[in-house]
Amino acid sequence: MRPRDSLLEGLSYFRELNPGVTVNEIIAFLYTCENEGLNVQELAYVARMTEPTASRSIRTFGPEGSEWARPPALGLVEAFLNPRDGRSRIIHLTDKGREVRARLDGVIRQAIAILR
Repeated sequence: MRPRDSLLEGLSYFRELNPGVTVNEIIAFLYTCENEGLNVQELAYVARMTEPTASRSIRTFGPEGSEWARPPALGLVEAFLNPRDGRSRIIHLTDKGREVRARLDGVIRQAIAILR
């Protein structure tokens, strides 16, 4: 039997980043990892969240000191004004966010199937 599956290891990693990170925040970050360059409306759609929930959730990972980010501002994503409309924001991973994505990808690649 293995000590921890890949999902639990990934969740533990988020807990290491900040113990207060919620499931909705983790979901928002993971969808951003898979769809870098999406806006908050698109994030809400793919994550099946309301727009306010998606916005609050992803802003947790914004850069510290940014007025867009909200605490704990983990610095994993940045949001840029959408050049198409100048109102919405386009979300991209920071270098630190790409490192987190790579670590999570590694956890998934090393997953061991549970045999029954």
